[in-house]
Amino acid sequence: MREPQDSMIRDLVNLIRGQSMSRRTLMRGAALGAAGIGALSLTGCSSSKRGEDFIVFGNWTFYLDYLQESKEFPTLEAFNEQAGFTVKYLEEIDDNNTFYGTIKDQLATGKDTGYDVIAFTDWMNARLIRAGQIQEYDYNNMPNVTANLIDSQWDALDADEGRKYTVPWQLPASGFVWNTEEVPKGIYELEDFMRPELKGKVGVLSEMRDTMGMIMQAQGVNVTGEWGDTEFDKALEWLDDGLKSGQIGQVKGNSYTQDLERGDTLAAMAWTGDVVMMNTDNGPLWTLEVPESGGMITADSMTVPNGTSQEAKAKVEEMIDYYYDPHVQAQVADYVTFVPPVKGTQEAMRELGLESAENPLIFPDDEMSKRLVNFRTLTPEEEQKYETAFQNVMGL
Repeated sequence: MREPQDSMIRDLVNLIRGQSMSRRTLMRGAALGAAGIGALSLTGCSSSKRGEDFIVFGNWTFYLDYLQESKEFPTLEAFNEQAGFTVKYLEEIDDNNTFYGTIKDQLATGKDTGYDVIAFTDWMNARLIRAGQIQEYDYNNMPNVTANLIDSQWDALDADEGRKYTVPWQLPASGFVWNTEEVPKGIYELEDFMRPELKGKVGVLSEMRDTMGMIMQAQGVNVTGEWGDTEFDKALEWLDDGLKSGQIGQVKGNSYTQDLERGDTLAAMAWTGDVVMMNTDNGPLWTLEVPESGGMITADSMTVPNGTSQEAKAKVEEMIDYYYDPHVQAQVADYVTFVPPVKGTQEAMRELGLESAENPLIFPDDEMSKRLVNFRTLTPEEEQKYETAFQNVMGL
């Protein structure tokens, strides 16, 4: 079975090389938003039965290998062809909280959400686990996951030790980025953002765990361990001072890359995959460093809501197991450019001749890996308190 599948994947690699469009370029010119792609995906499904003929996968935008010319997801098309059922792939998650808001009532009552599998970020998954709103996986259906999930991820989510309810899709990481031409000294420490020549040209992320996590780590706090109001408030004070003084000029989510490309931001807290994409489009203009004090890493993990049928759940598990084949994962990681959670992905990339195999932001070496830490899971009370305080300072 291995040789035919590898041959098929190699053919896909050659096709991707000739036709692919970067996520960032696609974002600029896309005529289809997430809702448009979702609507297209479900066209013609009225006569088919969900759970039997197809399942629905809700994910983030630009999180699966995609061909612009054919408007297809190559690895998913290959899976649909071999599986005997179809995965309807909807790029409908733009933010954890806002997307959760669209299905929270169904989750609370155990009713069908319209999705059979969803890739929330792990901190949101912890909330769903505490509320008993998602189903436990049957690992008998996922031997590739058992064999290939990287060791560090089995217990990375403290609310789900052993990954009974969550299986990582990708591992987004964050660090410090700067315009190499405009900031020749680089940004290696938190206080480097405070240089006078960068006033108004510094950007931070609107995601609390990334921004506050990196500030707290730089202030000597281990965000994976025990800390409380004192440590959080000190970090928030640094952020508040930077915003009020005008030193920090931008507070953005995914759109922060546009500020970097325009030159409105010269140094920022950023996600590694986005920097890879920007350099692909514009040449090596930006450098990203995971600071010695610590950058953040988390997982966007697949979960099955309680409203999903058992028949559909088994198909979800079949799909997940397919993506835990290193040769399949290599195609996803080459496009997505975040850290993959699957053992053997780098070796598979090398076999397929993909340059991304040597990218340290996709495959961190031991030194960089030690710098990437997880923000500990907050209690519901902490989450409410800290998110509110962060948003008030950020003006969100």
